[in-house]
This record gives sequence, C-alpha cells and structure tokens, in this order.
Amino acid sequence: MKIFIDTANIEEINTANEWGVVDGVTTNPTLVAKEGKDLRALINEILGIVDGPISVEVISTDSEGMIKEALEMSNWSENIVVKIPMIPEGLKAVKILNENDVKTNVTLVFSVNQALLAAKAGATYVSPFIGRLDDIGHDGMQIIHDLMQIYNLYDFKTEIIVASIRHPLHVIESAKAGAHVATIPFGVIEKMFKHPLTDIGLEKFLKDWEKSKK
Repeated sequence: MKIFIDTANIEEINTANEWGVVDGVTTNPTLVAKEGKDLRALINEILGIVDGPISVEVISTDSEGMIKEALEMSNWSENIVVKIPMIPEGLKAVKILNENDVKTNVTLVFSVNQALLAAKAGATYVSPFIGRLDDIGHDGMQIIHDLMQIYNLYDFKTEIIVASIRHPLHVIESAKAGAHVATIPFGVIEKMFKHPLTDIGLEKFLKDWEKSKK
C-alpha cells in the first residue's frame, strides 16, 4: 500500500519525506489556504520535495471550468493529479480529462455507487472519506472492502485512496483491505511510530550500554 501525506505544509512534507515513507501528497483548498501561499508556488515547492503523485484540487463547479483549471495544472508537472469533486459536472470533466491523459482524483466520495461511477468515467484515483463516514455513525472501512471486491471483479484501473484517516487503526484496516493508497495526516504518521515497548526497550539498551563502559 502506498502512503501519501495529506497536507500542504512544507515542513511536514519535508520531515515525512526524510523518513522515507512518502509516495505522494494530497492537498485540498482548505489545506492550501492554511499555508497562506500562492498555489502555484506552493505546489512547486512540494514537487521539489516529493517525486510522486501530487493531488491539487480545482475550485470550479462546472465541467468547463474544471477542465480549464485541470489542463493548466497538469502542465505544471507530469506528477500532478487533479482532484475533481464527485458531482455530475465533475464526472463530465473526468471523462474528457481522461481522454486527454490528465490524471484525476475524484474526491468527496462517500458511497460505493459514487466510486463505481467515478471508475466508469475513467478516474485515475478515487478518494472515499472514511473518517467522515465514521463521524456520522457509518462504517467507513466497509466501503473500502466493497470497492476492492468490485474493482477487482471488473478489473477497473482506478486506484482507491483511503482518505479522511483519523488514526493508525484506519491505516492498518486500509492495508488489510488491500487499498492501493492511504493518504494520511502528518500527526497520524507520527503516531504510527509509537509503541511504549519500543521506548522502554531503547531506554534499557542505552542504560545497559552505559553500565558496560564503567
């Protein structure tokens, strides 16, 4: 399973990339707005750090506007993946962009039906938001299991990005389900390192080493 980092913060991207665990980056308008930087300049910084898919989201809600934005963004780098919202106008754009070899990531997906339509339209990636589903009492991970079964059954080329990950258990469940990608906030990646026995073991090893030198 590939790991993308879900952030637009350069420091977080740099740090995670230095750990050797980042295969790509996903951003959205909210994450970009937090950084207070020009979008193109910010994406160029990210492209200089991570050699992998970088998702950037359109702002338009009509297909013509989405296509225009997407074509411009795709010229920034071959690593650019354009995030398109899961609405009818979005899928109209995805179909045309796919025909023009522009990679797309259909976002704000909350059902199997939506993800099925996105794959039919030719999306490169689809992003089900499992955490937001959990928040309203649904089983977000069940969608991932269902989609993996359906996509494999019909040999869809669309890759599933598990999005809206809230905690490390979501990452484990994503990997067990066979998801292609998990896009993970920096704070959750940090938590994946943690285990009390690791800290206890390291402390003991260091103490024993110091004793052996006396």
